[in-house]
Amino acid sequence: MNAPALVKASPAPDATPAGAFRAAMRHLVSGVSLVTHGEGRAKTGMTATSVVSLSSEPPTLLVCVNRSASLYRGLKPGEGFGISVLSADQSEAADVFAGRTGLQGEDRFRHGRWVTTRGGVELLAGALAAFDCEVEETIERHTHAIVVGRVRQAFAGEGGGALLYWRGAYDQLGWRADEVSRAVGVTPDARGPAQLRASWRP
Repeated sequence: MNAPALVKASPAPDATPAGAFRAAMRHLVSGVSLVTHGEGRAKTGMTATSVVSLSSEPPTLLVCVNRSASLYRGLKPGEGFGISVLSADQSEAADVFAGRTGLQGEDRFRHGRWVTTRGGVELLAGALAAFDCEVEETIERHTHAIVVGRVRQAFAGEGGGALLYWRGAYDQLGWRADEVSRAVGVTPDARGPAQLRASWRP
């Protein structure tokens, strides 16, 4: 079966079915989040582009995690974990938790400012939104597992651009309040962008 007329297929460097799949998936725009788990020296985390909503009654999320990831070993039913939805100016955090800087485990948490929820979950301050979750179930399929997370607490910031991943690079959707103000020639909010980006609290 041929590709739809609206899609211009590009030859993939890797001509295998898996290579073609990866090349096609690069065109799927995804939000970028950090998934975190553990306390103290056992803290670990990863960058994810696979966080999606499952249900609002009860509030539930899904995230796909590679079964070989150190994070996955701790995601047992009943365990808490965090999801921080990254803003457009947090691409450095995404690189850190994607392993691009060489940092591992708890050393990754030296980047940025973190907030610990009542449930002991670490969330990145200044994120667009954040969720304190409990593992409800894990469903293993092939190289990855679908982690079903029941949301115990949800926090939303006051706007700003979202960090996106597209065609192998980060991009941005939307503007921060100070960027909008400069563009239209209006004085920024008196609280300033730093406070706006860190406005939510557990």
